[in-house]
Amino acid sequence: MSADSVGEPSTSTAGVNKPLITKPSTAKGNLSSLVSPTTHVQWKINEKCLCYHGPLIYEAKILKIRVFTPEDTENGEIGPNFLVHYKGWKQTWDEWVTEQRILKFDEAGIAKQKALSQSALAAQNAGAAGKMKDASGKTIGNPAGLSISAGGSTRSGIRKEGARGTKRAREDDDGHNARRAEMKLNVPEILKVLLVDDWEAVTKNHQLVTLPRSPTVRQILGQFEDHVKSTTTSLPTPALLTHTICAGLQIYFDRSCGMSLLYRFERHQYAEIRKKYITGPQVKIEESSDVEMSSIYGGEHLLRMLVSLPQMVAHSQMDGESIALVKEYVNELLRYLESNKDSIFQREYDTPSESYGNTVRS
Repeated sequence: MSADSVGEPSTSTAGVNKPLITKPSTAKGNLSSLVSPTTHVQWKINEKCLCYHGPLIYEAKILKIRVFTPEDTENGEIGPNFLVHYKGWKQTWDEWVTEQRILKFDEAGIAKQKALSQSALAAQNAGAAGKMKDASGKTIGNPAGLSISAGGSTRSGIRKEGARGTKRAREDDDGHNARRAEMKLNVPEILKVLLVDDWEAVTKNHQLVTLPRSPTVRQILGQFEDHVKSTTTSLPTPALLTHTICAGLQIYFDRSCGMSLLYRFERHQYAEIRKKYITGPQVKIEESSDVEMSSIYGGEHLLRMLVSLPQMVAHSQMDGESIALVKEYVNELLRYLESNKDSIFQREYDTPSESYGNTVRS
């Protein structure tokens, strides 16, 4: 399968959209409610079907049917669940899904599949995409939109029955096109791999980035600023702009970290961090006043933000010239992260306690 096709599970790597699916959980507890191929009203084992994955629909086959109970489910989805295999994908990407995500393989389902594919393609051609939501209404929070917004590319969320492309901007009163300038990033291949590994560690292996990180986002941006000022680059007026742009990126990170840079499994960790350093009863006001997420999180989450930046910028008030400047600096920052990957990115993620996992699933 082509890695850059809009009509496939999200594997395009300019923003690292590996299929946003969870590796099938190992049988746990009794898992006693194995459903017979003929006892469920609509579905049978080995039946060809269509399955929502990300904002699109893909051809799949039902391998197993089970009814999960609170005692034996690991994915938090109680009731009938279906183990599906996506056509053309390896077994490692098989996943358990709920009935809400599968459709009959018939004319109506195929028509819906084509409509969503065309909608996503329209959004890609428009150079921008709004946030997509999963079947439960939760906002997708991973680099998955990068194939659209970063010119050819997840880290972090999931499914919906439809996704609309953004409307073409109208021309203003002076007759000039008001369409926003695109911000296309050149993400080095090694960083794409790191993004995929990061996604797999958190969403599939249920591990966490160590917090606080070292170096932090604030420290990385400070080191990058020193790097730009002390080396010869093609960046415009680095002595004047570097600090301003780095400060702006830090603000973007602080404002977006809790809203759009976390996977579901990390949200409880985020709440614990805020309680420990900012909002907890033991925290002194003078100690918490200077604490931002950029002084706690590190390169892994910074990289997530950078590949999501085109979408953020698309909804800002920045003019075309400013967007072009930011693009040059961010591309240079990505090259800096690539060159210093061994000291910036974490090699091994933490495995949280069993109580943490129970809290997340509750």
